[in-house]
Amino acid sequence: MSNNAVIDGTKAAVPAIRALLVDDEKLARSNLRHALSDFPGWQVVSECASAAAARAALSVMPVDVVFLDVQMPEETGLSLARKLVADESPPVIVFVTAYDHYAIEAFEVHALDYLQKPFDDARLAQTLTRAAELIALRQSPSWREAVSDAMRSVDDARQSRQGAPLTRVCVRSVGKVETVPIESVRWIASAGNYVELHLGTRSVLHRVPLSQLEKHLDPAEFMRVHRTALVRRKLISGIQVTGDGTYRAILAQDEQVPVSERYIAAVRELLEQDSI
Repeated sequence: MSNNAVIDGTKAAVPAIRALLVDDEKLARSNLRHALSDFPGWQVVSECASAAAARAALSVMPVDVVFLDVQMPEETGLSLARKLVADESPPVIVFVTAYDHYAIEAFEVHALDYLQKPFDDARLAQTLTRAAELIALRQSPSWREAVSDAMRSVDDARQSRQGAPLTRVCVRSVGKVETVPIESVRWIASAGNYVELHLGTRSVLHRVPLSQLEKHLDPAEFMRVHRTALVRRKLISGIQVTGDGTYRAILAQDEQVPVSERYIAAVRELLEQDSI
């Protein structure tokens, strides 16, 4: 990331991305400040040890990005985040956490950026790139929904040890954040650390592993048919045996999804129940 832009053949300074560090542990703030100093274009303008101190700092000095510890005494980072996203021009929030797997799962499913302590330079660089891309989108209703949904998921999971099924996901793509209702998803394919959400007329990539997303879907609505695929149960209309002895589930609108030997019995059972 460069601090300079070329305008009419001359270099003009590009304002640094202003960051606020919020963590009750002084050492954690120091480590993050030191790590950020290696990235041109980023400036730590303040550090706070509590949510209350962060609110006071933000009231007099708006910033672009807040690195926010999830667990803090008195008031948690999640509580502060709820208040921040309600502002007219909220900062981008990067959550920082150590061992809270409920929070990490929620952040991954809702495509929010987070740093898990301890983090390395490569993970930090990835997060900074994503945060910089989000600065222009932070007033997007979908981005606000993503933050709110993630925090709701954390609360639900902590209370019941199993959060309520997802009703929507917020998908980040180039230049926008899009809300995708789960009810519009027909089937889901694995694409490495991403999933491809098939919506009928189009498909979108979402940054979360398939196994992680599956935990947050209603098993009464979706079933696994392959290690790389989940399908909405009610859309499966038949099974096709291909020439090489493999199987495919036939969906409405002539979509075909691979079915592995491991799951073929469950698919056949589903079809038999529907035929009764």
